[in-house]
Amino acid sequence: MNAPVLSPGGHIDEKLQIVPVRVAVLTVSDTRDEESDTSGHVLAERVTGAGHELAAKAIVRDDVDQIRTQVKAWVASGTVDAIITTGGTGITGRDVTPEAVEPLFDKKIDGFSVVFHLVSYQSVGLSTLQSRATAGLIGGVFVFCLPGSNGAVKDGWDKVISAQLDSRHGPCNMVELMPRLLEK
Repeated sequence: MNAPVLSPGGHIDEKLQIVPVRVAVLTVSDTRDEESDTSGHVLAERVTGAGHELAAKAIVRDDVDQIRTQVKAWVASGTVDAIITTGGTGITGRDVTPEAVEPLFDKKIDGFSVVFHLVSYQSVGLSTLQSRATAGLIGGVFVFCLPGSNGAVKDGWDKVISAQLDSRHGPCNMVELMPRLLEK
């Protein structure tokens, strides 16, 4: 017997104008360069295709210090509203993206991992257990950490992140929270 396919609630109000979000894409990889960074390119195309601004794009090695340095620089720049990383979320020795980023979180977005695994399970089955996808807030900037495969990037953007970074999505979205993220 097949498991039921879940479809998310919510809706996009096409009558409203989208508020563009400034998104930076960070590929974490020891082997990819600009030419071979297919998941970074897929993500960048989806970001701009959704009406957002690609604020920056970079590739760093699977190295805690390099990942943290780039993420902190983008947060401090004031020119980025969201960072999406691709790669380094697996369980091998070189996969260190969660170790690099989670200690920087002011707040963790626990539901992201849950929902990502739910949609990933529909694509890759139990192989989703090998991912440590995570998300949180750093200095008022959303940070989403996705696995490095093209499929995972597509699932993460298409089925989770895109709706929450779409100001037209109801009943609520993360864009409407952006002005209040640093409230005391």
